[in-house]
Amino acid sequence: MYLAGAGWAALKFFRPSYVVIVVTSVALLMQCGLSVSVLPIAPLEPGVLGPVGIVALLVSFLGWIIGRFSARYLEGESGQGRYAIALLATLAAVNAVIVSADLGLLIACWVLSSVGLHHLLTFYSDRAPAVVAAHKKFLSARLAEVCLVAGAALIYREWGTLSMASIADHARSLEVPSAGITAAAFLLALGAILKSAQLPLHGWLIQVMEAPTPVSALLHAGIVNLGGFVMIRLAPLISHVPAAQALLVLVGSLTAVLAGLVMMTRISIKVRLAWSTCSQMGFMLMECGLGLYDLALLHLVAHSLYKAYAFLTAGEAVTATRQRALRALDTGDLPGSVARRVLALPAAVALVLGSAFAWHQLFRTAPVPPVALLVIAVGLATLFWESGQNPVQLTVRNALAVLALTQLYLTWHLVAGTLVGRLSAGTISGPLSIWVGLCFIVLYTLQGIISGAPSSGLVRVLYPWVYGGFYLDESVTRFTFRIWPANLRHQDPDLTSSFNAVAAKGEHT
Repeated sequence: MYLAGAGWAALKFFRPSYVVIVVTSVALLMQCGLSVSVLPIAPLEPGVLGPVGIVALLVSFLGWIIGRFSARYLEGESGQGRYAIALLATLAAVNAVIVSADLGLLIACWVLSSVGLHHLLTFYSDRAPAVVAAHKKFLSARLAEVCLVAGAALIYREWGTLSMASIADHARSLEVPSAGITAAAFLLALGAILKSAQLPLHGWLIQVMEAPTPVSALLHAGIVNLGGFVMIRLAPLISHVPAAQALLVLVGSLTAVLAGLVMMTRISIKVRLAWSTCSQMGFMLMECGLGLYDLALLHLVAHSLYKAYAFLTAGEAVTATRQRALRALDTGDLPGSVARRVLALPAAVALVLGSAFAWHQLFRTAPVPPVALLVIAVGLATLFWESGQNPVQLTVRNALAVLALTQLYLTWHLVAGTLVGRLSAGTISGPLSIWVGLCFIVLYTLQGIISGAPSSGLVRVLYPWVYGGFYLDESVTRFTFRIWPANLRHQDPDLTSSFNAVAAKGEHT
């Protein structure tokens, strides 16, 4: 359907290069044998819908919303035709990634989605920052695809198949993975990490704000989530390769912590949302590395819906933020002390653990792993941070909020288990669980200090590093621009040389 719409738009506006892209995409999908009328069965234990059905419905819904928003947002723009072609072709490729029953086809369609996204990110090709961000994303995506293709090649050499169902069957029968399968799983996990804008190759995700707002919504709510979804599809393989699990947990947890800290220091709504996406993608990959695939899928759906709404209503967010600040001053609700933050964590842990235990006893639900409950408690503990003129009343109100949100989470967990089935696989590694717990406790502590004691000596030392994103992107940009500078075709040649020179030196542009 998406490709038909893209083809119609290509013929209507007659952009020969886009006609070629659409025809090539159709030929590739037909050659690989993709059926658009039947969803291939995911190589997991599906429930009523299964992960493929859930995410396919999600992408269709988001595609419809973003498409309608785009029509109003770009009305009257001279490039509306090529935007429509690129958007529909990208959505077609994303849907093909989701329903693909073959790993080779999945990777090929993932490449096509990246190509389509590149055209959307450079919609305003006369804006140098947009072109530079797309260039950095292009390099990261190509590196990821090399890893994915190499991983698929190793699987084919070992097992003689790229069928997702066959890969799952072979993986389940593994006792000790061979060196080739270990390398393949590691490369596939690394490819997903690179596609998900994890540190230190995250800079492009933060700097794509020159693209139209619906493109940001599509990127943050849909395309960047594909890394987590592919790991869910490959759960039987990943869960049998400790090296791949450790890679996902280490990179994902560090990204979640560091990006979560940086987000606190930013004022721009869209930039905060971008850092939030970077952090949430790390969180999702970390869940996959821990074997919590059902929680990762629930996280994916919730994050996609939230980010689509957040970006499409970003203009209203500024007003809402000011209203909340004024309301807090009006009612006397101000940031609490560091001591209040310290006490908030054990209180939240007690409420979350107690709720999970009660659910397990009353409804006989599958137990949620302790590390997952700890991370949830860390997130909800921030609700206790406010202090006001009536601290007892405020504490009771916040405790009820933590309880209510915990019940909502456990309810969604139960519903997801019914619709999707139990996707968790393998045994959760004790050392990795301890590492994750320590990471989130450190994140909570630093967030509490930064917001509760902003004038302290530690914050004065730490703040410049946090605000600068620990200068990771500058180092990566300096290295890559020396090797492969951006081609700013629509810019003045002298400006292009100057821009690339500044980027190569690692200076802010």
